[in-house]
Amino acid sequence: MSHLLLSALYVYPIKSAAGIAVTTATVESRGLQCDRRWMVVDAQQRFMTQRQHPRMALIQVAIGPDALTVTAPDMPPLSVPLNLEVEQGNFPAETCPDRLQVEVWGDWCEGIPVGNESRAWFSEFLQIDCQLVYMPDDAHRPAGHGQHGQEHAVSFADGYPFLLISQASLDDLNQRLVEPVPMNRFRPNLVVTGCEAFAEDRWHTFQIGSVPFQAAKPCSRCVIPTIDQTTGDRGHEPLKTLATYRRWDSQIWFGQNLIQKGVGVLTVGDRVTLFPH
Repeated sequence: MSHLLLSALYVYPIKSAAGIAVTTATVESRGLQCDRRWMVVDAQQRFMTQRQHPRMALIQVAIGPDALTVTAPDMPPLSVPLNLEVEQGNFPAETCPDRLQVEVWGDWCEGIPVGNESRAWFSEFLQIDCQLVYMPDDAHRPAGHGQHGQEHAVSFADGYPFLLISQASLDDLNQRLVEPVPMNRFRPNLVVTGCEAFAEDRWHTFQIGSVPFQAAKPCSRCVIPTIDQTTGDRGHEPLKTLATYRRWDSQIWFGQNLIQKGVGVLTVGDRVTLFPH
């Protein structure tokens, strides 16, 4: 355990779109900077993901100094301002006319519509009336639906600000598969090396670099790992194989959801220090 290291970092600016591998990232109060601060919602203001819309895997995002650049097959590039609140004058929540109540996994919170151009872009590509919204800084959504207190916030991520997976866990799975799958099937934020497979199941409190974390709950997996993130095609693996040895309580488990206990900067290569439980 003396050589536990952070080996990869991923940020997903738009929920359920492609992730971005980065070498360093800032940990803020609700997760990594820019991580799932944008989300596509349908006409009822409810969240949309690859579960029902696997083509979302083909949406690529690049983070620039002032804007996201969003691309997809046969679509023109779309520019999305990084900070809509600045553009809208930082209106307080109670007076801003442009905010919506949007839903993600039963939580309702505020989102700012990005605009008509992005609405047309996403509606055309996904072939459904939908639009992109941004979570403003003063919107509050408690992590884990409030099970860990109101002070732990989360963006538009499913429930927790971080998902950690060890490289050994993926290697163990791939040894059982006819065709190995890449880590992007599981959409982690943090990948660590230097431990045995599924060691992260047993971690409680630990530190990566200077940032302290607490394990919140194991991650139960939906159908997204069966979607090829480069084509949007859906299959049966790796969930079919995972179900043979990682299924209990009627769920398939892979990875560990985390809550950060502080802010700071993470860099690939940071040491991971486990604390006794």
